[in-house]
Amino acid sequence: MSYRATFAKRLRARDRLVGSFIKSSDPANVEILGLAGFDFAILDAEHAAIDRTTIAAMAMAARAAKLPLLVRIPETGHHWVATALDAGAAGIMAPQVRDAEMARALVAATRFGAQGRGFSPSTAGADYGARGISAHLKQVAQETVLICQIEDEPSVAQAGDIAAVNGVDGLLLGPVDLTVSLGLTDPAAAEVETLCQDTITAAEATGTAAGLFLGNPADSGKWQKAGANLFVIGSDQAFLMGAARTALKQFGHNS
Repeated sequence: MSYRATFAKRLRARDRLVGSFIKSSDPANVEILGLAGFDFAILDAEHAAIDRTTIAAMAMAARAAKLPLLVRIPETGHHWVATALDAGAAGIMAPQVRDAEMARALVAATRFGAQGRGFSPSTAGADYGARGISAHLKQVAQETVLICQIEDEPSVAQAGDIAAVNGVDGLLLGPVDLTVSLGLTDPAAAEVETLCQDTITAAEATGTAAGLFLGNPADSGKWQKAGANLFVIGSDQAFLMGAARTALKQFGHNS
């Protein structure tokens, strides 16, 4: 079983998984996070300068490190989905999924055929033709996941319907986006935590994985008890900033 298929199996079984965002274009960061022990990483093409060439290079590093790489696409059309999956990404993270209709369109985009993406057996995701048509068609469904992000209050109300769509493997909450959508500034606000809990409960009722970005990794136990199993902590940029600030503080440098 490929490392991508193993990740998909664990996600669908609602195993506890922890990943991190990657916001820079250096493939070494993919390998570093893999060596650190993360279960997966998310290449953030929504909020960082990530293009098609970068996705291909980062996916190659992920294959070398055997680190499942999801791509958070900047748009939910077929082009970005096909680009990421053809490059060998383990799946798609789609931002701002608002209802089941949008989720069904995303599922279709991850699949081949008249309503989905075009098929080529020569892509990196198909081992450059080594698999062959039949084997790739069989394997791709076992090793490709779709995670839908829930980022505002109306989407929380639709979370159960989104999670119930066949082909949606998980929901991920963006607490900061939820906070801003409510006109607030504190992701720890009670209103935000309630929306997070409602979403996790709705997903859990359908047997779908659910989780959230954690500003404080120490909060994972609380949210795991609440039913979450999918966690995202930090980013390559945040880890660099944190380590740099710690080193300067230890050195005694004030600025």
